[in-house]
Amino acid sequence: MFEYKVIPAPIRGKKAPGVKGPGPRFALALEDLINELAAEGWEYQRSDILPSEERQGLTSSHTVYRSVMVFRRALAVDIDTARRMLPGVETGMAQPDMVPDGQAPHPRSDADETANVTPEDDGSDPPRR
Repeated sequence: MFEYKVIPAPIRGKKAPGVKGPGPRFALALEDLINELAAEGWEYQRSDILPSEERQGLTSSHTVYRSVMVFRRALAVDIDTARRMLPGVETGMAQPDMVPDGQAPHPRSDADETANVTPEDDGSDPPRR
């Protein structure tokens, strides 16, 4: 799952030594903004131009087009949500077994999983004396 952040795109370039002209300055402003949010874990997705209806005076309104930048980052999912989304996550069966290249995976059986279980490991109460 992801969370999204939408921010207004810069409208002016950024001055810097060696960066001359409006195009390179504007690109620098975008680059700095994207890198700043990337450092906080946000991944740049896209830019959009969207209409926004705004009031003009007391009684009228007009449409203004705004440029926005869309970012996203992954949400930390709690274990209960993961169990609902991925059946078998609590048993470890949701992940495939890692097998070296060129080797066939070893087939699993229920006997393999229960063969090495001791009374202490099976989750039951210890015997009473």
